[in-house]
Amino acid sequence: MEIVLASGSPRRRELLETAQLAFSTLSVDIDETPKDNESPKDYIERMVTAKAAAAVQQLNDSLTLFTDQGANELIILTSDTIGVLPDGQTVLVKPINREHAYEMWRQMSGGTHEVWTAVQATKLSLTPAMEHKSQTFQVLKCQQITERTEVSFIPLTVEMMSSYWDSGEPADKAGGYGIQGLGATWVSRINGSYTNVVGLPLSQTLALVKEME
Repeated sequence: MEIVLASGSPRRRELLETAQLAFSTLSVDIDETPKDNESPKDYIERMVTAKAAAAVQQLNDSLTLFTDQGANELIILTSDTIGVLPDGQTVLVKPINREHAYEMWRQMSGGTHEVWTAVQATKLSLTPAMEHKSQTFQVLKCQQITERTEVSFIPLTVEMMSSYWDSGEPADKAGGYGIQGLGATWVSRINGSYTNVVGLPLSQTLALVKEME
């Protein structure tokens, strides 16, 4: 069955490639602004649902691209990763600027936060063309999972934060750090899935795909 990763993240793409899973990619653009008083759980589940809806729309807008490949059924994978502070309410998203990154890092310095990744698998089926109605992909079913990993940081100095920001690595990452890059030097330990912190809990995602096939 055709699998579409609806994400522009090179890290998620590399993880799926590591698993030797055949898939294509599709980038979606949605508003990722948290709502007032929105819980981390509600936020992250809303994100993967919205990304899936945007992906379905894009697929139907470019229908011939996939129907020409003989794809009558598809599984769309959408994912979203956030950091969550010990209060269970404060969401750590991608930093909008240096000051925002510093603010998040100060809250994580010398302590333990959680990284949450939600993954949604959405199975689509191509409906037959009818009079006055063209073919479209329709949602057959969808399922979500959320994986959580504890990440502990060493105490951070201003010099460490400044140097890391200047490296350019933090800009597009939840919580402003990448455990697979220079950010690993800040991590004293983790408890849970490493790939979840990278951006996609790999074994759990593969199990989800298998269940949806």
